Amino acid sequence: MAANNLIDDVFGQLREQGQAALIPFVTIGDPDLNTSVEIIQALEEAGADMVELGVPYSDPLADGPVIQRASERALQNGSISVADVIRVAENARSAGVKLPFILFTYYNPVLQFGLERFFKLVTEKGISGLIIPDLPIEEDSEVRAMAEEANIHLIPLVAPTSNDRVTRIASKARGFVYCVSSLGVTGVRADFHKGIEEFLATVRGATSLPIAVGFGISSREQVERFEKQADGVIVGSAIVRKIEEVVPLLQSSDTKQDGLAQIRDFVKALKG
Repeated sequence: MAANNLIDDVFGQLREQGQAALIPFVTIGDPDLNTSVEIIQALEEAGADMVELGVPYSDPLADGPVIQRASERALQNGSISVADVIRVAENARSAGVKLPFILFTYYNPVLQFGLERFFKLVTEKGISGLIIPDLPIEEDSEVRAMAEEANIHLIPLVAPTSNDRVTRIASKARGFVYCVSSLGVTGVRADFHKGIEEFLATVRGATSLPIAVGFGISSREQVERFEKQADGVIVGSAIVRKIEEVVPLLQSSDTKQDGLAQIRDFVKALKG
């Protein structure tokens, strides 16, 4: 019998406490791989409940300018493979981090790595979830079968669309359903899709799994708004932008702790 998936455990604990999950996204390797381990530690210390580990990619279709710049910074040090990102997760786990890791990667790096080799590695290294934004449900059967066998949750993104498609996507989901709060690429926003409440209600009605909202959420006020309607809130660009602001601090041993403290304080404020 497969061991429990950490994502399920965390959502179960939070449900008992009447709380929603805070799920930060970070681009691994920004500004370097070792610092990414320390950033993950800072996120957990700040109260993050799970973390998305972004594989830097040269052509990130779903990502706005903030995350694109983070990928560029990460790739300035040379190519960063899926294996490098998984090694960061392993090192963070060795350093005592207990929260679930969700690998966020485009499909091409996974294909290049080789599906069997990829799933062997993510299983060995304790990755709990997988988000592949450019892999539509019509083409994901092989990946889905391998993820199911490995007890790794393949987490779908669902955007405001027809109720039929929402139902189809949600019915195949594992772990949670990632609800895209606004149309277009990632990025900090003041406004969200006009029908967001109805959309979330539609997704909620289509699945018994937790639902989490992401894309554009950047403040405690916005987190509070969506905590009332969802089981998790994903914050990406706002955290990546904070990392961008403190990169000069992170790159010096004299000021690194100050940079990490600023990231920690920002996430603490989001958590509330």
